[in-house]
Amino acid sequence: MTNRLFFVFALLLLVLGNAHAQGELNCTVRINTPQLQVTDRRVFDQLEVSLREFLNTTKWTNDAFEPDERIKCNFIFTIKTEQDNVFEAELAVQSVRPVFGSGYETPMLSHLDKDVTFQYDQNQPIQFQVDAGDNQNLPALMAFYAYIILAMDYDSYSLYGGDRYLLTAQQIVTNIQNSPNNRSSGWRPADGGKNRNRYWIIENLLNPRVRPYRAAMYTYHRKGLDLFSGDIEAGKTAVLQALEEVDKVNTAYFNSMITQMFANSKKDELVEMWKIGSKAQKERVQQIMGKVDPANAQRYREIGS
Repeated sequence: MTNRLFFVFALLLLVLGNAHAQGELNCTVRINTPQLQVTDRRVFDQLEVSLREFLNTTKWTNDAFEPDERIKCNFIFTIKTEQDNVFEAELAVQSVRPVFGSGYETPMLSHLDKDVTFQYDQNQPIQFQVDAGDNQNLPALMAFYAYIILAMDYDSYSLYGGDRYLLTAQQIVTNIQNSPNNRSSGWRPADGGKNRNRYWIIENLLNPRVRPYRAAMYTYHRKGLDLFSGDIEAGKTAVLQALEEVDKVNTAYFNSMITQMFANSKKDELVEMWKIGSKAQKERVQQIMGKVDPANAQRYREIGS
């Protein structure tokens, strides 16, 4: 083989290898350690790399994603305590979705998980099996949120398109719950109190009372935001229709975690979106979001100012 042919062959293998290693997610991972003074920072640097590779190279679906179709997301750990390689942390998870015909990216998930515990030893590989429970807490945590991100993204493009990924996330929760050696929190109904943990995320998303919410997310994004570049009034009408459904779900399942997660991700977008609109539309958006997200009622008043 000539040198030129060898070079072309090697380049082809590299391209194919990278394509094979590319998953559906385009994630960044950051680990902050503001309170730790003992643990070697190199442990966390290595963990960042391992988690990033795990999230970005795992094939989470059977679909083919082009490089520019990969879902952008962030995982930000803030380590609070460490003892014998067991870490307590908070995890901020964020994802976005591009809006058709624009350079805008709409936030899909903006969630702070305050109840994260995991064990990690330096040089430990990050591996995950859906049906495994023991010693899987860290990769299971990452996989759980990866499937939630995928489910929300797929739901925004097709009606209930995220079903299969929600069922996989539910299976992860069940397996961790049934693991006899698992002592980590956040996976069981009573963990943390106030119905605010990973168990309740998946419970909400699969609850029949919340199914109209998922349909509303399709309306909000595919029939709403994606129309803005061509017909902004039709798009805003669809967004308002979606908010009406969110309001109904909030009434049927009062104080559900998923409606609060919706408000966390969309409140700034909604305020900016509805600063221009009819008086009746503005008042209705303020009324709905004031009920869904009363803690930020003052923020929504900016719509009418």
